[in-house]
Amino acid sequence: MRTRTFALTAVTSAVCGAALLGPAALPATAGVPVPDTPPDTRMGPAPGDVEDPAVSAEELLAEVRSCRQISRGRYRTDANRSKATVPVCGTTDAVFWKADMDIDCDGRKTKACNTKSDPYFQPQTAFQTSGGTPLDSARLPFVVVPAPGRIWDYRKSGLTGGSVVAVIHKGQVRYAVIGDTGPAGIIGEGSYALAEELSIDPHPTTGGAASGVTYIAFKDSRISPIESRAKAERRGEALARAFVGRG
Repeated sequence: MRTRTFALTAVTSAVCGAALLGPAALPATAGVPVPDTPPDTRMGPAPGDVEDPAVSAEELLAEVRSCRQISRGRYRTDANRSKATVPVCGTTDAVFWKADMDIDCDGRKTKACNTKSDPYFQPQTAFQTSGGTPLDSARLPFVVVPAPGRIWDYRKSGLTGGSVVAVIHKGQVRYAVIGDTGPAGIIGEGSYALAEELSIDPHPTTGGAASGVTYIAFKDSRISPIESRAKAERRGEALARAFVGRG
């Protein structure tokens, strides 16, 4: 993984990521024509469902207003920033941080993610699909966490590849998985597909969000296979409901 500013500083990191998944088809009702379902269709409760509305960004943000810092120090959001400003905070059931979003376009080579679109493209990710291949960042929404280091070790917080993360930006909530690791001193990165889901410019070198992104990673929430968007969304919604007291 690397951040957008790595293109400015000519620094690359050793590990980066993106994700491969297969499209999830919805079951058809006998005798009733069912339109084709795009591979990125969300499988969780519909936001407009009056009887059982999805957990909102406002509900989740209300639970992370204050920070009980669990990291030993703070993270920078980009390689060229001299000041570290982002702590990792903890609750009983989750850890969270509020940062920017740089774009991870590594892993499986695709039309969107390759050496031409991203000069620092890396053909691998820290975590792999159930088939043992790199994740596809152009199709799988995933979050990049800092590699274990002096500041924080995500593994000691009950997190691993496939752990579910609620990501919030400008009133939108999307559920992703942890799919890659990055530099030990930098935080705030998501896959090309996650950026698209949140209406953030996904371009690997010029895209991203400068601030305003909240990441809530649920402890002991690993899904399998890691590339299943449907499982991440269903599990994420259930975990979010419990997190805000609606479970």
